[in-house]
Amino acid sequence: MPAIEGAQRPFWMHQIVEYLIGLVLIAASFQAPKPMVPAVMGMLIMLNAAIAKGPASAFPLVGRTVHRWLDVVVMLLLVVALFQPAFDVDSTGRLLLGAMTFVMFFIWLNSDFSEKTERKQDKHQQKTERRERLARPASEEIGKKAGRAVGGGVNAAKRFRKKMKDQQ
Repeated sequence: MPAIEGAQRPFWMHQIVEYLIGLVLIAASFQAPKPMVPAVMGMLIMLNAAIAKGPASAFPLVGRTVHRWLDVVVMLLLVVALFQPAFDVDSTGRLLLGAMTFVMFFIWLNSDFSEKTERKQDKHQQKTERRERLARPASEEIGKKAGRAVGGGVNAAKRFRKKMKDQQ
């Protein structure tokens, strides 16, 4: 799967948004005349967020890469629930299911699903490269530069002295 260029959302934010999406569906089902489908889908989304290993997980059972594909399954189930004829869903419920599917897809598309250890290694590698770029020069290099500067100054003084002698 190609990674999207630019900044990606941290996984904790992805989980919090999934909890909120589930909460919105469950809260909307309290006002709906036919609440079963939005309530079940809201609980499914919250369960999916709760079982993923991450900072906001309640029951860390599956890794982030598995969660990534479970999100796809949940989005497909939301689309199926949107168009299924078996259970009655009012128009507001259908609209809400479609909107939450779009929000989940957008969040899924821009989320960082990399495991924590991989990110630590990447950060460690980035810190090492930065240190190498900004590192102080070695003492030998400093000594060479200082010697060249002093030698250049001594040579310039000798040339100046010679020039002054020649002018007299």
